[in-house]
Amino acid sequence: MVARRHKKYETGEASNYVTRKQAMQKLQLNLKDFRRLCILKGIHPREPRNRKRAQKGDMTNIKTMYHEKDIRFLLHEPIVWKFRDFKVFLKKLKKAYAKGNENAAERLKSNKPRYSLDHIVRERYPTFVDAIRDLEDCLCLCFLYATFPKNPKTPVEMVGLCRRLCIEFMHYVIESKSLRKVFVSIKGYYYQAQIMGQIVTWIVPHSFAYEHPQGVDFRLMSIFVEFYTTMLGFVLFRLYHNLNLQYPPALGSGAEITNADESTDEMQHERVVALNQSLAKTVIETDDDKVELDDINVGDNLEEAKREAEEIERLKGLFKGLKFFLGREIPRESLVFMIRSFGGEVSWDETVAPGSSYQIQNTSITHQIVDRPRDDVDMTHINRYYVQPQWVFDSINRRELLPVHKYFAGESLPPHLSPFISEERRVGDYVPPEEKEMLGLNEKKEVLENQSEESEAEESEDAESEDEEEVEDEDNVSAGEKVEEKESTTMEVAKGKPSKEDKDEVQKKMEDEEYRLRVMMIKKKHRGLYKSMMKSRKKRVNESKQLERKRKMHDESSSVAESKSKRKK
Repeated sequence: MVARRHKKYETGEASNYVTRKQAMQKLQLNLKDFRRLCILKGIHPREPRNRKRAQKGDMTNIKTMYHEKDIRFLLHEPIVWKFRDFKVFLKKLKKAYAKGNENAAERLKSNKPRYSLDHIVRERYPTFVDAIRDLEDCLCLCFLYATFPKNPKTPVEMVGLCRRLCIEFMHYVIESKSLRKVFVSIKGYYYQAQIMGQIVTWIVPHSFAYEHPQGVDFRLMSIFVEFYTTMLGFVLFRLYHNLNLQYPPALGSGAEITNADESTDEMQHERVVALNQSLAKTVIETDDDKVELDDINVGDNLEEAKREAEEIERLKGLFKGLKFFLGREIPRESLVFMIRSFGGEVSWDETVAPGSSYQIQNTSITHQIVDRPRDDVDMTHINRYYVQPQWVFDSINRRELLPVHKYFAGESLPPHLSPFISEERRVGDYVPPEEKEMLGLNEKKEVLENQSEESEAEESEDAESEDEEEVEDEDNVSAGEKVEEKESTTMEVAKGKPSKEDKDEVQKKMEDEEYRLRVMMIKKKHRGLYKSMMKSRKKRVNESKQLERKRKMHDESSSVAESKSKRKK
């Protein structure tokens, strides 16, 4: 039986891919609805392995290609029918307005087609951990969208929803004590939290005046926000119930209310937004509910994990027992979020914003956060520290309460190091001296030097003991040597001397030789990649040395300037 011969571009790469125009024709959607559907379902264009075959030999222009299976997957989506119903709705509404039938138009508006994204969220995230892993982009976009003003392209309802969800997420981080790292930069505040065993990092923009960016498609951004708000709502509902918290959040029974009028829903909402008080729980936990695991000695890994867990437990109560008061010039939300996430209490002047729990006259305040020159700060209370906001950031990253004398009001602050760069640093990258001190690299160097000195001392002792043994051996064989001298006076044996061997140098020679052999074993097709890697590493090392020289020159110049200023004073 003769096999049927296929025509050109009917099988293989040509049949696996379709253009965007073909996909829109197959789904019977316009570009706007097709783009919305692809974003909601997570479908994106694909790059074929052979573009000429995928485009059926037409290489006049580069086309946007989609996988044919993805388009067939979209054919069964119920939202497609909602898009078509919405088209019919718009035609009927336009016809009713054209005829001047206001009643029919109002009736159509009340029955406007709406769709739900619940099934898409469950489809894209089969497990709850999958949703936590994809939470970074969701949080970054929601926190950014929450800062937008009222605009036709950014509906006020969606902006308000993003703001509410962001506040709810920050409350969860505060209640769960899951914040781990913080950093402030020009772009905004970087936060990292550990949620359900997953590391989640997001950025919160600074609250500056809004400037409309050019070239940004806000309608396209709103589609992503529409999906991410639905997803974040599901995630927060589950996270709150894991902590036995009431959702939507409400203040606990122990919340202080200064005025009787504040019992209204609006004032309650403002106090929730203030992030300053604990939330209401559905179940009150007692000491009997806390279960302690038995200590089982399995190995070093368990001991290391236990030490890390104890360190994190101490980190959760870093600011426990401390009371902070924020000045008017301090970014309130970020400082409240960080301080309360580590067990501290914080307040501000009641005229700045609602939600303050105590005033500046309170004698139990331990730290007052200020960001003004020393002369502008009213330091009337001698029982508290007047520190700058960076002290809070650096203390969290160092996991200990740093000395406050470097962060007093009006002092020149030490460098604010990022805790995220160390995770991405490669061999040869520049490490600032302050970070070396933080990581203990200088201490490690001193330990290594001490170890080398001890090893040298041990080697010298061994050499001395060998010399003593040789002397004893010489005394024992002296008589025999005299006899041998009589028999043959021409033969002579020189006294041996102990040679000192540098173990580090020998080890280095062995490692260099092994490294040279490994380089020789690299395959020919991989040598170009290896050379480019070594070239980039050498470039990083040179840049690191250059930065070290610049830092040294800067430190020397600053020390000279400081000494001159002291002389003038």
